[in-house]
Amino acid sequence: MENTDHLVESVVNVVFSKNRQECPEPIKAEVQGCIPTWLQGTLIRNGPGKHSVGEMSYNHWFDGLSLLHSFTFKNGEVYYRSKFLRSDTYNSNMEANRIVVSEFGTMAYPDPCKNIFAKAFTYLSHVVPEFTDNCLINIIKYGDDYYASSETNFTRKIDPQSLDTLEKVDYMKYVTVNLATSHPHYDNEGNTLNMGTSIGDKGKTKYIIFKVPPTVSDKDKNKSPLKSAEVLCSIPAHHLLSPSYYHSFGMTENYIILIEQPLKLDILKLATAYFRKVNWASCISFNKDEKTWFHIVDKRTKKPVAEKFYSDALVAYHHVNAYEEDGHIVFDIIAYKDNSLYEMFYMANLRKDLNQETTITSVPTCKRFVVPLQIDKKAEVGVNLVKIPTTATAVKDKDGEIFCQPEILCEGIELPRINYDYNGKKYRYVYASHVEWRPIPTKIVKFDTMTKQMLEWTDDMCWPAEPLFVPDPNGKEEDDGIILSSIVSSDPKKSPFLLILDAKTFKEVGRASVKADVHLDLHGIFIPDKH
Repeated sequence: MENTDHLVESVVNVVFSKNRQECPEPIKAEVQGCIPTWLQGTLIRNGPGKHSVGEMSYNHWFDGLSLLHSFTFKNGEVYYRSKFLRSDTYNSNMEANRIVVSEFGTMAYPDPCKNIFAKAFTYLSHVVPEFTDNCLINIIKYGDDYYASSETNFTRKIDPQSLDTLEKVDYMKYVTVNLATSHPHYDNEGNTLNMGTSIGDKGKTKYIIFKVPPTVSDKDKNKSPLKSAEVLCSIPAHHLLSPSYYHSFGMTENYIILIEQPLKLDILKLATAYFRKVNWASCISFNKDEKTWFHIVDKRTKKPVAEKFYSDALVAYHHVNAYEEDGHIVFDIIAYKDNSLYEMFYMANLRKDLNQETTITSVPTCKRFVVPLQIDKKAEVGVNLVKIPTTATAVKDKDGEIFCQPEILCEGIELPRINYDYNGKKYRYVYASHVEWRPIPTKIVKFDTMTKQMLEWTDDMCWPAEPLFVPDPNGKEEDDGIILSSIVSSDPKKSPFLLILDAKTFKEVGRASVKADVHLDLHGIFIPDKH
């Protein structure tokens, strides 16, 4: 038991709670194996890299200060660098040598020397408090620019080469959203589509889908791409003061899919959290007795389809992909029975959970839902309206609404990625992290949605980040390309490395080891060199 406790403490300290040192100047990695000659560009990843400031520590792993890092591929060589995002949050914390800006799971309170009444007035003057700009989740491309992002109304523009932090951008100046996802979509015309929640605008709480066009001329290069943002559609929330929390959304060629799940944000609790001395995470709750609504928005008409689709209560953070087939929309998601996933990543729970094999109360499940678009108004109650090969069903109830039940594709995968050339199209392969009894992955996998077979990669005491697919520019098939995953090890004898897998065979073709303080990240983007 003592050895197990020591191992758990080592994993938590090395992988999760250790403050990292940035590596601002590029260093050359030691390459083993072979890097494809066509792989030229930069992988940028984002995630928490500093978990304490002074004598104060963050309560939750997702609260840590953003640390950007990149792997640049050039003629078979790999160069690594990392820099903390110099957000206002980071700068304020460093100046005070303590945590002075609240994060989702960690509330910060004023220094006793400062005027608490001034702080109170600031919070009372807004229904929604001003959020952090610690943008630690993903990297988003708007126009020709790249932004570190989280789920607040703030993003930070970055230089993708140097990783320098540039201007702070407030979505509210361009689109009225208090919260926005870090998982946008990109269409064939170069537009970026994203979604956010507008709280209390003109007395209404609604979900806003907006589009940011590509940079089309040199005169626009000095302007924020968000200045050209266009609202495609707004959808009223079912409950004015408790909108749904969502982390991503789905998109096909002609439709957008929003899941309004019964994981709800209580606006009144949010507005008073500071005075009640509770964190913002406590303002989100899951109601297992409520329905999960599927909103299907037609991008051509910019309106939701008339039919009402719903399912049983679930929690979904990540969409996998969605596509249209013979008058149906098929969308795959990673779903849970409850919201226990977030609770697992409190630092106290990580130490506790890694020591037992009963931690995951809700296993992540890849579910396929099928929504029929051409519904016969004379269809009888209780008849399955799905007409394509699948075990997923869609049945009209006595109120005329359509109850959807999914096909189960597989269990135990999270952080799904695909060949993005197939986004919105019928596809076959999912690349993901694999979760067993621990709340963190020890494997990455390739899942075949057609055969239901799974290939895997794992290594002792290695903790892989989300696998990202980079297509071979000369590839002919969906899985022609490579997989990149940044690997952190709790074995002191192993250097951290970037793993390179052949996406077709899932065999290791190379790794790039670096003598740097690499952190376990969340999401990222690959930027190919322009030829």
